[in-house]
Amino acid sequence: MGAVSPSSRALGRAMASYVPDPATFAPNSKVLELGPGTGVVTQMLLARGVPERCLVLVEYSREFCKLLRARFPAAEVIQGDAYAIGASLPEWIGVDPLEAVVSSLPLFTRPDDMREEVVSRSLERMEPAAPFIQFSYAFTQPVKPERIGAKLEISPWVKRNLPPARVLVYRSA
Repeated sequence: MGAVSPSSRALGRAMASYVPDPATFAPNSKVLELGPGTGVVTQMLLARGVPERCLVLVEYSREFCKLLRARFPAAEVIQGDAYAIGASLPEWIGVDPLEAVVSSLPLFTRPDDMREEVVSRSLERMEPAAPFIQFSYAFTQPVKPERIGAKLEISPWVKRNLPPARVLVYRSA
């Protein structure tokens, strides 16, 4: 866990709002969630209309994986290291379309090159307009978009989260 408290439903809703309309998904489309923790953001993805069978949840904690499997039985829950995305993404997603990556990873706990790898490898695997969605408590970006050839959209502060956070949405440039 990288947060002082779980993400709020308000932050989860804000993150989920950047996922493309699930009505446009192909039958085999996937949404990859990195670091789902207890599943607050996952629940908001479902509320957005993302079918549970489309979710691939990558969580490091064995205990959280057990909880996620119980809460979301139709989702694919993978106990793994999201920071090893370069080697693992093909195994996690296969050839299925990847509609979005939703990340609650504590990126600032890792060096720049690891942060950039997570975002850039995800963007390489998706269509140009597809979003890599990350939240941050910081005033600065965890990954500078120009370093990975991406565009960045930043939401207003979500004040109904403790601490307040912003949603950062990276897309291929």
